[in-house]
Amino acid sequence: MNRKQKFSAMCASDKAITVIGNIFLAIFVVAIVVPLLYIVIASFINPVTLQNSGITFDFSKWTLTAYRRVISNRQIWVGFGNAVLYSVVFTVISVLVTLLCAYPMARPDFKGRKFFNVIFIITMFFNGGMIPTYLLISDLGMLDTMWALVLPGAFSVWNMIIARTYYQGVPKELREAASVDGANEVTYFFKVLMPVCKPVIAVLVLWQFVAMWNSYFDALIYISSDAKQPLQLVLRAILIQNQPQAGMIADMQSTAARAQLGELLKYATIIISSVPLLVMFPFFQKHFDAGIMVGSVKG
Repeated sequence: MNRKQKFSAMCASDKAITVIGNIFLAIFVVAIVVPLLYIVIASFINPVTLQNSGITFDFSKWTLTAYRRVISNRQIWVGFGNAVLYSVVFTVISVLVTLLCAYPMARPDFKGRKFFNVIFIITMFFNGGMIPTYLLISDLGMLDTMWALVLPGAFSVWNMIIARTYYQGVPKELREAASVDGANEVTYFFKVLMPVCKPVIAVLVLWQFVAMWNSYFDALIYISSDAKQPLQLVLRAILIQNQPQAGMIADMQSTAARAQLGELLKYATIIISSVPLLVMFPFFQKHFDAGIMVGSVKG
């Protein structure tokens, strides 16, 4: 039965709900796609034309100035490499710690499970604050190092709950069969349970990679060396450098030029910082829906 036949077989109320749902979905998609298209096109248009006339498809008014300016900056490539390194290391550590912690929390025979569950839940509502965290990282000697960005946020209680819920949906007979074959807890976890949990692992990997890739505030606080700055911090610096300064008011032509270039760079930096995520997402999409839905059904 095709979609038209299924729609025809629906009652009037179901048809109305389906039509209304599709309309809202279409509006939602347009609200996402239109700004994205605007940013992509605006990043190529001459800033003077963009400011005076807006979007145009006259290719004589298009320019690659912003991309040349950004890509020619050596610090961009340093920041890009740092961002990839930080995101990969953070994702590996975070997902591994989360999965290892979620496993005993999913076992009904784990003594103290309720106690640890309360402790974990408390950390979702309260933390030490910015200044105590900074002092702790400083005392541990992690300032201006990768570990200041990677370790403090490596464990996520929310991700642990998602993984724990997924584990609870795995048939108990699988563990019993592994025990009959002589598998201990470590063997069962890595060789039997992990291959079954690919959907939830893909979800956690995508979440954590995106979180670290888009993060800049922690790097702004803890990283002082230019050679260790991630991409987001480098792009932020480029935008700030090309914004009009208070002392430039006397030179109106220079002020206008820098304002136009800053506007153009804003769109180019958005595209450059988003490309890795857009390339990465299709490889995880087939697991994403299954992982997030299974982790949200059972509590």
